[in-house]
Order: sequence, then structure tokens, then C-alpha cells
Amino acid sequence: MRPTLVLFVRAPVFGRGKRRLAREIGDIGAVRFERMMIARLLRSLARDCRWRLRIAVTPDRARRHAQEWRKGVEAVAQGKGDIGVRMRRALAVCPPGPAVLVGADIPTLDIGHLAEAFRLLGRYDLVFGPAEDGGFWLVGARHPKHLPAIFQRVRWSSPFALADALASLPRRIKVGHAAMLEDVDDADAYHRLNPARGF
Repeated sequence: MRPTLVLFVRAPVFGRGKRRLAREIGDIGAVRFERMMIARLLRSLARDCRWRLRIAVTPDRARRHAQEWRKGVEAVAQGKGDIGVRMRRALAVCPPGPAVLVGADIPTLDIGHLAEAFRLLGRYDLVFGPAEDGGFWLVGARHPKHLPAIFQRVRWSSPFALADALASLPRRIKVGHAAMLEDVDDADAYHRLNPARGF
């Protein structure tokens, strides 16, 4: 049974997403970055037959449009709730088998990082990919349909997000860690990426 890879995204709309980045580089630059990253990831991730790729998109009304982003890739709505509720739901509704969820703002993400995360799920109940800013770029579950209460009391968009998520887990849960990567949430990270080179 093939595992599932979920690309968890906000539909790129001018003036809506990546607000911290947009304040520093402008709305046009931020939405261009979002669109480029989604297209780049769909192009590379959909080619790998080791997993079944699906898009979990917000707002829910964008689901129909998201189905056109990549032929053959299923798009589902994230539903209501904060980001933790929506991530847990996106994992829980996956087909049977392990599932990994990633965001679309990790320019250095490649197939090898994801393959390693799925390998770790052979030994751990949950896997997190830590981000350099204290958050996380990946969460994976060996049994996503039977997830414990996770993501409770998490200070999202803070340096404590991963620590809070780990602290909320029941002690019986075995947790592994994938590679630490940098996500792009502000202008410093954006300029380190050097977007002029086309990622």
C-alpha cells in the first residue's frame, strides 16, 4: 500500500497569504513566490511513484481551482479551524497507510528529504521536520487515521511551535526527526534563497 504525501497550501491570492513576507517584499513578490513554489513542488513531487500525492488547500472554495494545478493530483479542502486542526484533519482523511504533510515554503525540500521521512515512519509513530525558526516544515504519521490529540496549545508562527507540538503529545508516542530545513517567512530568508536564480 502506497503512502500518501499531502502538500498543505493556501491558494495564492494577491494580498492574502504570506503576510509577514508581503510586508517586507510587497504583495506582488509574495504571491509570485507562493505560485512559483507550488508549481515547483507539484512538478517534482508528482513524478515520484513511491507515494500518492494530494493537495490540501485553503480556503475551501479554492479546491475546484486547485484540481487544475496538476493533472492527476487530487485536491481536498482543509476545512475549518486553526492550522493545527486543519493539519490533523488533512492527515486523518488520507487513505490507509503512512502519510506525510509538508508546506510549500521550503525551497530546499527535495525527494530525498521526503523519502527519509517515510523511512523514519517505519520506526516512529510521528515524524517532524524541524525548521530553523523553531517551527516545523513536515509532520508525518504512521497511522494517520488514529492520531492522538496533537497540536494543542501550540504557539503558531513563533519560535516555540515545534516545542509546543512535541510537549502536547502523549508520552507513549515515539517521535523521529527529519532534516532541519529553512522555510521562507520573511525577507531575510527570501533573499538568502536568491529567487532571481529561479530556485
